[in-house]
Amino acid sequence: MAGLVRKSFDEPEEVRPFEAGMGELRLVNQEGGAVGRAVFQPGWQWSKHIKPIAGTDSCQSSHMGYVLSGRMKIVMDDGQEAEFGPGDFMICPPGHDAWVLGDEPCVALDWQGFVDYAKRD
Repeated sequence: MAGLVRKSFDEPEEVRPFEAGMGELRLVNQEGGAVGRAVFQPGWQWSKHIKPIAGTDSCQSSHMGYVLSGRMKIVMDDGQEAEFGPGDFMICPPGHDAWVLGDEPCVALDWQGFVDYAKRD
């Protein structure tokens, strides 16, 4: 065991901006992998603001996360859909689009799917 660890999203190891200034991802690295906090601005949509970075037809990341504020809708490639808001835990497999609902930024933590999310080569 590594002992006590303190990391801050205010001083992350990496910051990845989304297209058109529609938010950003902040990553802190842990032994078990990166943990991310993303801020998705109102009007953000994966297919508009991450797809050009990812180069795939839909998001191919698998997410396990928690929504701190705001609301997001996720639609799977097979048509299944759900809305998530403050206090919601989510598991989302690869193959989806997502967008912010309403006028408030959606802030989410993810400890599974942000390792390569919005990563530019």
